[in-house]
Parts: sequence; structure tokens; C-alpha cells
Amino acid sequence: MRSMVWSAAFAAMGLAAGTAGGQQAAPAPSNRVTPDALGFVAVAGASDLYEIQSSQLAQQKAGADSVRQFAAMMIEHHMMTTKEVTKAARAAGLTPPPPVLEPRQQAMIDELRGLDGEAFDAAYVRQQRMAHDEALALHTGYAKDGDKAPLRAAAAKAVPIVRRHIERLRSLSSG
Repeated sequence: MRSMVWSAAFAAMGLAAGTAGGQQAAPAPSNRVTPDALGFVAVAGASDLYEIQSSQLAQQKAGADSVRQFAAMMIEHHMMTTKEVTKAARAAGLTPPPPVLEPRQQAMIDELRGLDGEAFDAAYVRQQRMAHDEALALHTGYAKDGDKAPLRAAAAKAVPIVRRHIERLRSLSSG
């Protein structure tokens, strides 16, 4: 059962890697993660790092104040979730590796660097929705079936935060 849930979660993450508007899809993650603690820590760390770096760009390049405000919240919240996961990993007896962007996340950052104003806002919100859908699948899956209790608790704590971000993104998309 655990394997089936993880397969579904990571399949959803792969499907979410496509882009809207007929644009070229971002490359799929090159290293499929296993549902172990270090795999979770690595993927969660990469996710938070992407959120922080893309949101730092948004604070500089976004056209709408609402996008800049959302970006400020992303930086604060994702720095917090990184600290929580790191603390939980140590409590589980692990030495967490430093977060590293996956190649597709770096490609998304590179896309944002080439945009400004309204074009930036549209790409940033699209990317954030995809990234948050992936993060929700990751944290929900690990909270349910993860192999280390402290990390399951950290993942469970992140789920409502990610859900609030998704709701906020919906309002940015419609507003």
C-alpha cells in the first residue's frame, strides 16, 4: 500500500511538470525519489529552495503588488518549513543534505529571470501552482506513509500551510 501511495504521489508530481499555454514542458525530474526519509528531505528541501529563490525574483520583477506580497509570504513560510524539516531530520538521527534545486526547478527560475511585469506575474503564478500541487502531494504522502516519525510530523504540519498557499494562488489567478 505504501508503495502504491508513493507511486501515485510521484506520478502526480511528474504530471504537474507540464506547463500551460502550449509552452514546452519542463523536463521531468531526473532522479525519482524513493519514499525514504532522506529522499523526502531532499525533495522537500529542493521545493522550498525553489519557492524561496523564485519568490526573491518576484519581489524584484513582479508587476502586481499582490504578487510581491504573496512572494514575501512564500519566503517567510518556506524558510520556516525548511527549518522544520531540518530539525525533524536531525531528531530522526539523520544529517540532512543542503537543499539543491532539481534541473527542472533551475529551468523554471531561468524562465522567470527573463520576464518582467505582467508576463512575470503570469509565469510566476503558474509555476507556483504547479510547485504547490507537487509539495502538497509530497507532504501528504510522507505524512501518511513516511518511514520516520519526526519527519511525518513535520510533513503533516506543512500540509495546511501548503493548502493555504494554494487557496491564495487561486485568488491571485482570478484577481
